[in-house]
Amino acid sequence: MNLTVSTTIDEDLCTGCGLCVRVCPLGTISMRNGKATVTGDQSLSCGHCVSACPVGAVEVKSLDPDMSTFSSFRVDPLWQPHGQFDTGRLVGLMASRRSCRNFKDKSVDRAVLGDLVRVGITAPSGGNNQAWTFTILPSRPAVAGFVDHLAEFYEKLNRLAAKSSVRAVLSLVGKKDLDTYFHLYYRFIELCLTEWRQKVRDRFFHGAHAAIVIGSKPNALLPREDAMLASQNMLLAAHSMGLGTCLVGLAVEAMHRDRTLQRCLGIPDQETVRSVIAIGYPDEKYRTPAGRKKADIRFFEG
Repeated sequence: MNLTVSTTIDEDLCTGCGLCVRVCPLGTISMRNGKATVTGDQSLSCGHCVSACPVGAVEVKSLDPDMSTFSSFRVDPLWQPHGQFDTGRLVGLMASRRSCRNFKDKSVDRAVLGDLVRVGITAPSGGNNQAWTFTILPSRPAVAGFVDHLAEFYEKLNRLAAKSSVRAVLSLVGKKDLDTYFHLYYRFIELCLTEWRQKVRDRFFHGAHAAIVIGSKPNALLPREDAMLASQNMLLAAHSMGLGTCLVGLAVEAMHRDRTLQRCLGIPDQETVRSVIAIGYPDEKYRTPAGRKKADIRFFEG
């Protein structure tokens, strides 16, 4: 994990309020002679100090201002205080987002896709490591080309799963994954493959005109969690921007089992794919948000 300190403080601007010291997670900054001073040798580069400083005296040079600049919409530069956003509207957005499996034959602007990534990285990450990667498939031909590779993988897997003798031998030695796959997914995957070969329907990416693959670098502290938090940000933002989305678990699972699939997208072997999002303009509409299954909720009093 990179904890290099890139924080600087303009002593002439600093008023000595101490707010940056109070919010610094690693004690990178302390007060000396009535001024905030960088004294620590480690930093999370979280930017808490920058956000807290009332006079703009603090800078974290490792933060890229371009990653907070959006092309397709405007953002209020002011921090939103706790309790001053409409919770009902926020929950309404969350409840209205649905997995989209019917997309229009319409391309998504590259600037919009780039903005979605920028929205994604506003998510928290373990230790503020931010060791995520984003690979954008910006067009329908790019998505369809990847589906061709994905279909080849599942054709091989289905041919193997169809052999009862192979499943039986593997099950005897405790490897029951193939047998489980056969009973749960084989028929559905056969349908997906048949319709893809006959150019009837794309059940893998549902005809989406774009996709974003979220991966993690080897030094990520909580790689799965980081990727899914970023994914949720992107799913919600996409809905607010008029786009539909769908997480494609079949693609994630295939790339875990065959690294050549991620290589065909230019993703290095040392990275691990965590999430794949199909993106496009939705060709479906709903009247009300759907309900949810009953959740198990516990209170622990000690």
